[in-house]
Amino acid sequence: MRFMMIVKATKDSETGVMPSQELVEAMLRYNEELARAGVLLAADGLHPSSNGIRISYPEPGSKPKITDGPFTEAKELIAGYTLIEVNSREEAIEWAMRMPDPHGYGGGEIELRQVFEAQDLTQNQETLAKEAALREQMERLKKS
Repeated sequence: MRFMMIVKATKDSETGVMPSQELVEAMLRYNEELARAGVLLAADGLHPSSNGIRISYPEPGSKPKITDGPFTEAKELIAGYTLIEVNSREEAIEWAMRMPDPHGYGGGEIELRQVFEAQDLTQNQETLAKEAALREQMERLKKS
């Protein structure tokens, strides 16, 4: 089971306030712990939404609409994420509870969401085989 720990943005992260060196080191230790346990798939911080682009689909069949950031409502934005693969929802919660306060000033918030697997979306065997082949191709490319 894959889970994404979504670090919610704050006004500070949206204005570009960088984390303290102590927080950077605490997050590095946490990510190292995840890696040693063999559950870490990815972990990254994101630039503020002022550097972002939003692509929306206002009407079915119409051309996508591009909107440059910044976007409002910092509490609805994402400042970073950690993607893990674990055996259960409970294990994902345990790992999420161990993450340092992601902003270091209090007020940090993490949203934990399970990632859909292909089998959750379709039972079509041809589609599942194509998806599995794509994942294998991605793994081969990473190794080369």
